[in-house]
Amino acid sequence: MTQSTLIHVLASLVSENRNPDTMDIDTLSPLELVKKLNNEDKKVALAVENVLPEIAQSVKEIVSAFKQHGRLIYIGAGTSGRLGILDASECPPTFGTPSEMVVGIIAGGPKAIQSAIEGAEDDAQAGERDLRQINLTDKDVVVGIAVSGRTPYVIGALNYANQIGAQTIALSCNADSEITKIADIAISPVVGPEALTGSTRLKSGTAQKMVLNMLTTASMILIGKSYQNLMVDVKATNEKLIVRAVRIVMQATGCSEAEASQLLKQTNYEAKTAILMQLTGLKADKATLLLKEEHGFLRKALNKHFHS
Repeated sequence: MTQSTLIHVLASLVSENRNPDTMDIDTLSPLELVKKLNNEDKKVALAVENVLPEIAQSVKEIVSAFKQHGRLIYIGAGTSGRLGILDASECPPTFGTPSEMVVGIIAGGPKAIQSAIEGAEDDAQAGERDLRQINLTDKDVVVGIAVSGRTPYVIGALNYANQIGAQTIALSCNADSEITKIADIAISPVVGPEALTGSTRLKSGTAQKMVLNMLTTASMILIGKSYQNLMVDVKATNEKLIVRAVRIVMQATGCSEAEASQLLKQTNYEAKTAILMQLTGLKADKATLLLKEEHGFLRKALNKHFHS
């Protein structure tokens, strides 16, 4: 693509336009400046609200994939890729999932998480190659993340995912972008021009983070990773998370700190099993078996115990 052609393409993107409300930001005091930034940020949640049906549709597909032992795979370049890796990396400690269940891939590889890798996003073949390296299958869901919706690396990845038969989702901040035409589902929260022209780590990045949070959180809840609004599958891998597990058992059952700690020691710090034991009087082995029978849904396990 020639420079002139690319200039024309970028000029057509909402995310690359100049914001008429922030033309004076280089003249403002610190407080006036952050107020302007905050006013722009207020628009993000409304933009995400406009695409909730597409997010919900995506969640259904992700849940279906998980039930078939498929994976959720995020792939993107730059900020978009980093946000995907961030969301994927937070699933194991939050929901007790294996690290391969939600995968984040960034153009240029791990080094690109901290440093920009020149030209990485322009390589469409690399997008395909990176999905081949993780042995993509038709059971997986691939979310291509690109604010502009025209990133060659992401386009290459989505095209390959379609060839394999994987479910594809496009997350961009421009309506009718290239990737929205490639993917099975298009999520396009249009947040408008950035406060600092073209700096899509701002509103666009915030919108992407909100959508990714919804995709994983909603999907995990729908496969039994919560009880009420508690993270009952949290992995107690450090001091803070051990304390969180104790609090979760206390909040779910009304038991004392000492009782919660004792139960967690019996269950290798599995809060879900500890809660079931406290509420039903079951021993650890019986509680574990009941949870397995109900596919990890604590509420269903409790209903079965008390109504069988």
